[in-house]
Amino acid sequence: MKKKKNDAFILGAALFSMFFGAGNLIFPPFLGLLAGQKWNWSMFGFFITGIGLPLLGIIASAKAGGDVDKLGRRVSPLFSKFLGITVVLAIGPLLAIPRTGATAFEIGVLPIMPNGNPTIFSILYFGITLLLVIKPNEVIDKIGKILTPALLILLGLIIIKGLFDPMGVPVAENFARPFSEGFISGYQTMDALASILFGGIITTSLIQNGYDDEKEQMNMTRKAGLVAVIGLTIVYGGLGYLGATGGSLFSKDIEKVDLIVNIANNSLESFGKIGLGIVVSLACLTTTIGLTATVGQYFNKISNGKLKYEAIVIATTIFSAIMSIRGVESIIVFSEPILVFMYPVVIVMILLTIILGDKPNKNIYRHAIYATLIVSTLELLYRFKIWTYFTHVVEYLPLASWGLSWLVPAILGAILGILMPNKSDIQIN
Repeated sequence: MKKKKNDAFILGAALFSMFFGAGNLIFPPFLGLLAGQKWNWSMFGFFITGIGLPLLGIIASAKAGGDVDKLGRRVSPLFSKFLGITVVLAIGPLLAIPRTGATAFEIGVLPIMPNGNPTIFSILYFGITLLLVIKPNEVIDKIGKILTPALLILLGLIIIKGLFDPMGVPVAENFARPFSEGFISGYQTMDALASILFGGIITTSLIQNGYDDEKEQMNMTRKAGLVAVIGLTIVYGGLGYLGATGGSLFSKDIEKVDLIVNIANNSLESFGKIGLGIVVSLACLTTTIGLTATVGQYFNKISNGKLKYEAIVIATTIFSAIMSIRGVESIIVFSEPILVFMYPVVIVMILLTIILGDKPNKNIYRHAIYATLIVSTLELLYRFKIWTYFTHVVEYLPLASWGLSWLVPAILGAILGILMPNKSDIQIN
């Protein structure tokens, strides 16, 4: 029993580290700032998509055999490839990697060197990334294990100082629907997308520790998940509260990175600003290295070795370097419609996998996912102002004002799948 508790805690700490991306720290304070007096409602929505959903994604991935390809095959082989490629591109060169590089520059360099050149930094940052991805070095793994505790200690000091000596009091909110704003803001963590790729890591770890029974694996994953959820809730919730207390000090149009830097400076003065910059920059680098390697391994695998790992990571770092020069705010604005398109599909996929278990009905998956895809596509086109006359219909769907226009169509699609005869079971293995 004691061994299980220890293993659950260690696994929970690993889950925490996987989802505790340094680049995600900029979102809770800004959400709290805008939500003001209703910061708790916004943070509750953020917790669902930024913490709860990634945990469910790990569980769903484990149920599907720890492989995103097997998860997607519950709909169809074609959808499986679509799901894997879009998720890897999102957490890779399209969004997450360049945003992580830009965050490292804006938190680690600009506060110390206001005239720092983003192009020069991007070349150096991604040059180091490429070198360490092509020739892996154990030093990076060791540094990564040190950085998470260091960042936690620093954030803990900032949060405790903010709790006992707040900057101010929350002011009137700017959000008409704080919960839904928080819910959609949680998309920006991209942790739910990563979770369906990384589920196999948890399963492998449990098997190596002697947990061969599937039920026991699920039980350990849930216990570990509870540890990760508690840790993430404390950190994100504390940062959200600090942002809310800064309502009378900071403008509503302050950039997200500037807000977290100012909070650190206000709490621990120059030590907080410089310390946060150094630790976050190094943490971003280790994250960038891990994500770049994941992109290289994934495309090398699905191409059966035709796309060489080295060529993929070179292309990934070059593209990411160019994208990162745009800056954090620009990348966030660009990513929002893409994530609004992707997340509903992933949410429905995760929930169906957990609800239906090991012998799902293919018709339920197909109709629910395709209904969600249609609405998400219309939403994407609408946000990019393409075919606006046709896509205007999205506004009239139930719960559209809450950012959940996909929910009712997904439920109706699932019901239609239940009513249709199920000719064959899905082959998961």
